[in-house]
Amino acid sequence: MLYWLAKLIGLLPMPALRWLGERLAAFWLHGNRRESRVAWRSLELAFPHMSEAERKALHRAALQSTGWQMFETLRIWTRPTAENLRLLREGAGIELFDAALSSGRGVIIAAPHHGNWELLNQWLAAHTPLAILYAPPESAMLDAFLRRVRKAQAGRVEQIRAEGIGIRQLFKRLQAGGVVGILPDQQPKQGEGVWAPFFGIPASTMTLIGRLAERSNAVVLFAWCERDADGSGFTLHMQAAPEEIACKDPRVSATALNAGIEALVRRNPAQYQWTYKRWSQQPEGSAFGNPYWPDCY
Repeated sequence: MLYWLAKLIGLLPMPALRWLGERLAAFWLHGNRRESRVAWRSLELAFPHMSEAERKALHRAALQSTGWQMFETLRIWTRPTAENLRLLREGAGIELFDAALSSGRGVIIAAPHHGNWELLNQWLAAHTPLAILYAPPESAMLDAFLRRVRKAQAGRVEQIRAEGIGIRQLFKRLQAGGVVGILPDQQPKQGEGVWAPFFGIPASTMTLIGRLAERSNAVVLFAWCERDADGSGFTLHMQAAPEEIACKDPRVSATALNAGIEALVRRNPAQYQWTYKRWSQQPEGSAFGNPYWPDCY
């Protein structure tokens, strides 16, 4: 039922989907919903010197982008890949991906929550078999839904659960020269990451990308599908990740990872997912505590 509801919504033309996204964003904003409160607090943390007027404008734009992304994704999940990819044009850095594939080394695509990452999955799978790491939701129904919509489109996407046996699968794939996609800006479980600055604030950061890169000698590329200013489609960007990501020291690696993510977010901060509580975990004794508590819960 979830799939067919998503498919029904996905049949709407893109302007209608974006209108729905704008109405959702307005609901969050004017109702002071949790999404609006989280985004506002995140922007306060990331841009402490921004004026009130600038932050209000960015807050509104970020909520709108998140609303658009949600409804766009229903279309991307339920329409043919070829139709979806007509929305996407290739921008700077695509030659890095081609060169990485030709090298015979494994490739790690680090895809932050920026723009539309589900469209990126489809572009990648149209060019090469792809394994994506994901954290399954607690609901078995939602897990089954995600597995169906992501597999139905590209056919060459293997979804690997973020657990011990899944990590070993990723490593073997990279050793064999395969391609792996990972969202690098999710907080790991408490105690499983290291502290590294993100917009100047300690953030619990995954060590997985660094460990995989160091042990497999894989190429690490940042990639994101950024929504075009006129709303007509998206542009795919890729860039080489800092070499320090493959450092054996996990803090050096995590710091390089966060620096790379921050740099690409600063290009167009409105398209980042600020509704995620990126800094809710803090090191012991941090002056921030949990900066989202209690207002954002």
